[in-house]
Amino acid sequence: MINLKIDPEFQSQIPPLTDDEFKQLEENILKEGKLISPLIVWNNTLVDGHNRYAILQKHPEIYFSTMPLRFENREEAIAWICRNQLGRRNLSPEQKRYLLGKQYEAEKKAAKIFRGNQYTLAKKSGGAHDDNHHSGKKTCDRIAEENGVSRASVLRASHYTRGIDIADNLSPGIKQKVFSGEVKFTNEEMSKLVQASVEHRSDVLAQILHP
Repeated sequence: MINLKIDPEFQSQIPPLTDDEFKQLEENILKEGKLISPLIVWNNTLVDGHNRYAILQKHPEIYFSTMPLRFENREEAIAWICRNQLGRRNLSPEQKRYLLGKQYEAEKKAAKIFRGNQYTLAKKSGGAHDDNHHSGKKTCDRIAEENGVSRASVLRASHYTRGIDIADNLSPGIKQKVFSGEVKFTNEEMSKLVQASVEHRSDVLAQILHP
């Protein structure tokens, strides 16, 4: 069996299955005797199919294939994961908002890295700097259109996502509690957490959790 690398950051973008959903997926795979869809990989790192890969490790006799994708950097891979999840699963409002914001943040970073690389290449070659990567609509407008939401919704989701990541860093496990519906945060609360100074964020989170 091929040993694929698990990237914790990639895996954490994917909303977890419930125990019943995982059990049903396992039963379906065993019934088929193989994986219908290939696992998506990037340089031998698993990008999509973490639940199925966990099942394969329990049942190494199951046949599966992999499909490699090319990404210029980690941010492009994260943006792809978010876009893929947004397009194919029944998500809670919190999960959708988080993925929407994460895709926007990742695509912004990927574009910034690309522009930096293009600038370096242009200087080396003596050519002009081409700043037309992702030409057409701005990232925010395009993501809004793809998901049938407003531009403002994407920007609010970006603050929400950053707030969730900060909260999870301060108190590991909070993100999963948000995804499961056990804990709920508003956009305003997460914006407040994002805007707080680093040394005050723990206090702000405590006030949000225990008003």
